[in-house]
Amino acid sequence: MSKLDSHSIESFLKEKRKFSPSKNFAKNNLLKSIKEYDKLYKESIKSPEKFWKKMAEKYLHFFHKGETIYEFNDYRVQWFSDYTTNVSYNCLDRHLTNSSKNKAAIIWEGENGEVTTLTYLQLSLEVNKAANMLKSLGVKSGDRIAIYLPLIPEAVVAMLACTRIGAPHTVIFGGFSSQSLQDRINDSGCKILITADGGYRKGVATPMKNIADLACENSPIIQTMIVVERTKTKINMQPKRDFYWSELMAKQSSQCEPEKLAAEHPLFILYTSGTTGKPKGLLHTTAGYLLGVTLTSQYIFDIKDTDVYWCTADIGWITGHSYVVYGPLSLGATVFIYEGAPTYPNVDRFWQMIAKHKITTLYTAPTAIRMFIRHGSEWPLKHDLSSLRLLGSVGEPINPEAWMWYFEIVGNKNCPIVDTWWQTETGAIMISPIPSVTLTKPGSATLPFFGIDPVLLEQDGTPVQKNKGGLLCIKKPWPSIARTIYGDHERYKKTYWQEIEGVYFTGDGAHQDEEGYFWIMGRVDDVVNVSGHRLGTMEVESAIVQHESVAECAVVGKPDSIKGQSLVAFVTLKNLQLPSKELKESISKLVEKEIGAIARPEEIRFTEVLPKTRSGKIMRRLLRELAASGSIKGDTTTLEDFSVIQSLQKGASDEE
Repeated sequence: MSKLDSHSIESFLKEKRKFSPSKNFAKNNLLKSIKEYDKLYKESIKSPEKFWKKMAEKYLHFFHKGETIYEFNDYRVQWFSDYTTNVSYNCLDRHLTNSSKNKAAIIWEGENGEVTTLTYLQLSLEVNKAANMLKSLGVKSGDRIAIYLPLIPEAVVAMLACTRIGAPHTVIFGGFSSQSLQDRINDSGCKILITADGGYRKGVATPMKNIADLACENSPIIQTMIVVERTKTKINMQPKRDFYWSELMAKQSSQCEPEKLAAEHPLFILYTSGTTGKPKGLLHTTAGYLLGVTLTSQYIFDIKDTDVYWCTADIGWITGHSYVVYGPLSLGATVFIYEGAPTYPNVDRFWQMIAKHKITTLYTAPTAIRMFIRHGSEWPLKHDLSSLRLLGSVGEPINPEAWMWYFEIVGNKNCPIVDTWWQTETGAIMISPIPSVTLTKPGSATLPFFGIDPVLLEQDGTPVQKNKGGLLCIKKPWPSIARTIYGDHERYKKTYWQEIEGVYFTGDGAHQDEEGYFWIMGRVDDVVNVSGHRLGTMEVESAIVQHESVAECAVVGKPDSIKGQSLVAFVTLKNLQLPSKELKESISKLVEKEIGAIARPEEIRFTEVLPKTRSGKIMRRLLRELAASGSIKGDTTTLEDFSVIQSLQKGASDEE
């Protein structure tokens, strides 16, 4: 893993503002005071097995309760290994025994304004039919299913149907290219692909079925493709392989008994970009993951029976898995889902929907908040947002100015903000305020959740001092942690447990202030967060060097006031090739084709050479500095050719 040494991490953020916990939340929340949090937290650290057993048996339904709570051998984590349960049962069936069966489970709004509501009973019937549909196609427990859909109700139905029969799913973000889809299907060994004819984004129908067809040309493992009709666009249906969702569903019974699955049964594989060209398929299992997302949804989002809860993430990312689908539905929440772009057809679309649906909880990304700030405060102020009672932030550290705008303009100074830190690998929120008890500081994720024991270390494992930047690690496993990288446990061990022996290495830098609050400083490797999407720069580089004119390239992130970070590609060309605008556009189009539009570089800078160490390693740290500031002033002692610095800085000034 390529990462910065912890000595290179500095904290420049000096934030002194503080906000007391909400008195309204303290009246009705499970926790009434910070002393209650401290007591429960200490219990969870001192006696984790006792704590997690108590919480699991309180918040989850088990068909069978066993004796074994926790095992950890060869970096293989197991929780509740001799228990049995089912995620679909927890998210649906147990809510059907009372009035909740007639409560809205999902309120969905399409980009064109159409609205669909599914009660818990209706959602359950659809999930049962979808589960029977998969079984009729020969799917058995353990078979992997790929889901490549827009953000529509069928996507949630498909996920829950997979969990009902024990078929692990891999959801692929609907904005990815055919190559990215193909890679993920092949790596996970999926036999069925569920997709759509298309999806809407900014009023345009994206041709998802066509992309899926291209992916399957080199994915012969796919035996069946199920197609949801969303845009009604003309598509090619391959006989004996392709079937329409609606036609298959019409033939199915609405009764399907949930499989009684072992707690460690694979639940899903979700791919996250890494620092090598191959994305990592993180494997999450059943009971531990569900416990993590259920418990955090309860304590951090304070979900009540009357809430209309909106997490704006796409289900193709871990936030969508954990806090659009599994966590809230496990608690019987009403979940709002929106299909399209946040500013379509007008920049106040978000605020209009909050007012229309009386949304009470908004959980979104700092990149979205910064975009709304750019459009102006008058847009949210035009709408009645008084239904909101809680705001959340996810995906990257939120800068204090954006935090304050969110608090004052969107929340009208009445809504606590839960600034959450966690990862695809962690499964559930790790560090966050609890709105009823935590004093908040703009920009700080504040304190760890129950059972999470974070520590800041130097590269050699030495603890860092307060207010000094360090490598954020976790001392011991927790229930929702990813169990492995699918098909590559050695990579899992090396990436997460052997970078600093004996602790889980998050790959993030952070510092801790005098009051114990954590301030997340971002990635210390080469993963860039663009508009909430974690992209491995190596993947983008791999796409660019496929261009016939490119000899070598390095991609880094630089701060962006809207996206959080944007991509800058430093490209060297093959002999006799001359830089041009046309060449830049050609390279950009190749990246879009190979990965997707989200990976398109904001800037492409042509250079004769790249800064390298004596061993030939590209010094991306220097390129990040150059991209951000236009100059290089950092440590260059390991640089092989010092003339490279002058050349790069001259090139940067010439482009300006």
